[in-house]
Amino acid sequence: MRRGRPPKAEQPQEEVYYRLGVEGAALERAQDEQGWFVLATPVGAEGCSDTEVLQAYQEQNTTVEPGFRWIKNPAAITPVWLEKPERIATLAMLTVLGLLVYALIQRQVRLSLRHHDQQLPGNKGATAIPTAAVVLSLFVQVMMVQLEVDKMVSLQVYGLQDHHLTVCDALGIDRLWYASPPTGQNRRMSATPP
Repeated sequence: MRRGRPPKAEQPQEEVYYRLGVEGAALERAQDEQGWFVLATPVGAEGCSDTEVLQAYQEQNTTVEPGFRWIKNPAAITPVWLEKPERIATLAMLTVLGLLVYALIQRQVRLSLRHHDQQLPGNKGATAIPTAAVVLSLFVQVMMVQLEVDKMVSLQVYGLQDHHLTVCDALGIDRLWYASPPTGQNRRMSATPP
């Protein structure tokens, strides 16, 4: 192609475009394709029917069930493929134990806040009934930096605020775990709070 006006004798170049339109009716999804509901229980088929197990599960709304609702979100947990029944049972047990700890953190913090008439920062301002997810997210900004120079260990805690110590008190975690010792003091550090 040249710049400028084309000569009068030259035919203009044409580009041809095609558009395909398809009209179709939406297909109704079969009931079997709408999803699966999986429950892990130690109760065998001879002990309870599937309907009774599902009804007992749906009546649980104060212990681990709220946590299960959270992990049902496809973005919350990565798919895990387990082939052996023992491994499936182990994963189910670990999940339940984790959710029980999660529920216990939430319960203890809420009881303590109510008892002491306190509030913590929440998603939409201060709250006396934070979820465990909110409580745990508060600690994202807390950092403990450990420096070792000539066998002298220096610990510094950054981002710690009063509401973090309120949570520690509610859960029975010693506040001293987050205290910075005097600079230059030798100290062995454990990986987790006592």
